[in-house]
Amino acid sequence: MTETVDGRIERVTFNGDGLVAAIIQQWDTREVLMLGWMDAEALRRTLTEGRVTFWSRSRQEYWRKGDTSGNIQLVRGARLDCDGDAVLVQVEQVGPACHTGTRTCFDADDLEATRGPELPA
Repeated sequence: MTETVDGRIERVTFNGDGLVAAIIQQWDTREVLMLGWMDAEALRRTLTEGRVTFWSRSRQEYWRKGDTSGNIQLVRGARLDCDGDAVLVQVEQVGPACHTGTRTCFDADDLEATRGPELPA
């Protein structure tokens, strides 16, 4: 039996603001493109319309990626993490993903984290 979209959304653990983090990943290369926020309706639209929709925390409105820029995200798959509090949306990115015009939002300066210890042999 196939689970309904509403059934899948019911499995998501939304935060106190009714939002869930949505990590956007290029489906074939696994490149992480960006992070956005979705409420239940944005997630429903994403899963049923085949285009990624976010909830804008600053503008307090829905925005479908690419409607003004043309840099659309076509949904190729979606997964819920083990705790249910993050969504991985696999997309076919058309054009840059970042509002700065770069391919990914994660190409800024490296934070240069300290390397962890070596694993035992």
